[in-house]
Amino acid sequence: MNPDTYEQLRQTLAPERIEAYGNAEDDPKLIFARYLLNMALCESLYSPLQFAEIALRNRIHKQLCSHFGSSDWYKTTNTLTPWQQRKIEEAIESLKSRAKPVTAGRVVAELTFGFWTGFFNKAQAKNAISQKLVAEVFPNLPRRQRTLKAINRRWIHIRDLRNRIFHHERILHWSDLDQQHADLIEAIHWINPELAELSRTLDRYKSIREAGLLPWIEKLEI
Repeated sequence: MNPDTYEQLRQTLAPERIEAYGNAEDDPKLIFARYLLNMALCESLYSPLQFAEIALRNRIHKQLCSHFGSSDWYKTTNTLTPWQQRKIEEAIESLKSRAKPVTAGRVVAELTFGFWTGFFNKAQAKNAISQKLVAEVFPNLPRRQRTLKAINRRWIHIRDLRNRIFHHERILHWSDLDQQHADLIEAIHWINPELAELSRTLDRYKSIREAGLLPWIEKLEI
């Protein structure tokens, strides 16, 4: 990679973003290879993160439908935290502002990932519904881990990883990235073993991680 090419790419993708992968003394090709490796790792984690988010929200939705006897459970908000109630109101208003029908399926899809992980945070400690959801949403979670604290900690980490990846941020430097990948697949297994197995089948994270920078350095021989 010649200096002119590197500078054009650096300016196009934002200097601050590229400079996070090295310093002025580093070979430009090495800096950009780190950027590409980070992008590939993020891409490899996208499908299990998508599986985790969709599976979590749909399993919670299904159990709340059963609990309240209606797919419109979100209209019975007195059992939810004030923050969750606001998120439901915002989701409904967002649908209305776009002239979309306010159906259960649309409301569920509109609610943020944080709304769903919020069923297991500290604010829900005395909420009987959240306690009931633990066993119903995570039937394959070992009993010794069936506490709101343990579940909340796991899903906070998954949510943080998801947000960094979806906002195109750096994860390459995380010392526990391999463990976070393993924890993500395990959390999917808590919900559905078959979905976790599909995640493993599609998984490219380990091969990308093991290959390291060399494939990306070779691609930059331009």
